[in-house]
Amino acid sequence: MPDSLYLLTLKDMKKSILFTPASIGPLTLRNRTIRSAAFESMCPGNAPSEQLLNYHCSVAAGGVGMTTVAYAAVTRSGLSFDRQLWMRKEIIPGLRKVTDAIHQEGAAASIQLGHCGNMSHKKICGETPVGACSGFNLYSPTFVRGLRKDELHQLAKAYGDAVRLSKEAGFDAVEIHAGHGYLISQFLSPYTNHRKDEYGGTLENRMRFMNEVMEEVTRAAGNDSAILVKMNMRDGFKGGMEIDESLTVAQQLVKDGAQALVLSGGFVSKAPMYVMRGAMPIKTLTHYMESWWLKWGVRLAGHLMIPTVPFKEAYFLEDALQFRQHIKDVPLVYVGGLVSRKKIDEVLDSGFEFVQMGRALLNEPGFVNRMKEEEQARCNCKHSNYCIARMYTLDMACHQHLEETLPPHLKKEIEKLEKEG
Repeated sequence: MPDSLYLLTLKDMKKSILFTPASIGPLTLRNRTIRSAAFESMCPGNAPSEQLLNYHCSVAAGGVGMTTVAYAAVTRSGLSFDRQLWMRKEIIPGLRKVTDAIHQEGAAASIQLGHCGNMSHKKICGETPVGACSGFNLYSPTFVRGLRKDELHQLAKAYGDAVRLSKEAGFDAVEIHAGHGYLISQFLSPYTNHRKDEYGGTLENRMRFMNEVMEEVTRAAGNDSAILVKMNMRDGFKGGMEIDESLTVAQQLVKDGAQALVLSGGFVSKAPMYVMRGAMPIKTLTHYMESWWLKWGVRLAGHLMIPTVPFKEAYFLEDALQFRQHIKDVPLVYVGGLVSRKKIDEVLDSGFEFVQMGRALLNEPGFVNRMKEEEQARCNCKHSNYCIARMYTLDMACHQHLEETLPPHLKKEIEKLEKEG
């Protein structure tokens, strides 16, 4: 073979698969990119808004294969924010407008469904928060009531009902949230599950609620809705789930009908920056808070409550590769710290079928289209986590694209974190 032909063949063999179609269950995406279910905080009154539509439409127009509307609660008790979606019949027409707009731009539409468990407060969810076990949640802060056995079947059924509503609203896929210390994760983790009945103790028992949820989800999804599940590879702290147990959870989810797994990690109430990496800008976080006592409490203790975890690109990749070795039957979706075309290609070349991005597409909704044109494309996210700090009170927004001017003390904090990062 002539050298020139050999080099050409070698180049073709190494061609990126980023912009090739791929399937999850019955759904085929135009490329390998998915907008992750990063909470938008764009749903005042727990209903979709024009702002939510415009944002997801911009991401779809920006070339993404599928965009995921974030963290819709399956019941009112599952709400952790007052600007969060709550799946119910009356919001379906509004959601249909969102999915229609996404589809018109050529992308698929997914919705993340979950229940926050103990991560709520009575003024938001309308009752004493419920979880795998009773206790006190410092995150809210509030007392929490452990769920009774007779409540669990109805709660699992609520996931199935939410899937049916999502199909009615025009979504192509659902992503069941089983990670980050929310309700399913609270049952799975030995840190939060101290139950003495058949839902606690052994891992088999701790997976029981998850299995019941998945039974309802798969029945509701039928053959025309793709099912993804976001799960933890590690909880991110001593006493939580580790990879050995999480691998068993992943294998069980495949048996339960998951058609793709989104591999994440961290506990919002215990190790929040393990999920997102970097530092939390405490001054920014408290600046937007309305409660004076919470504002001052977080100012004083925030750095202890939310310790920094250093950011690096593709920070979950090492753990995710262990799952790739053991999980062969369904696509795996890599998420965590992707900001460049080079690293995305590396992840896909490592055997992952899809990649998810959150902050990168908040910073630049058209990033996927730009990657088509530039092999060295890199978004301009600088990892200050301003968007996360703001999201808890207002909408999720990148500080580089605000209409308003940042107060000097916040600008200084952000610049310092960006320099350190």
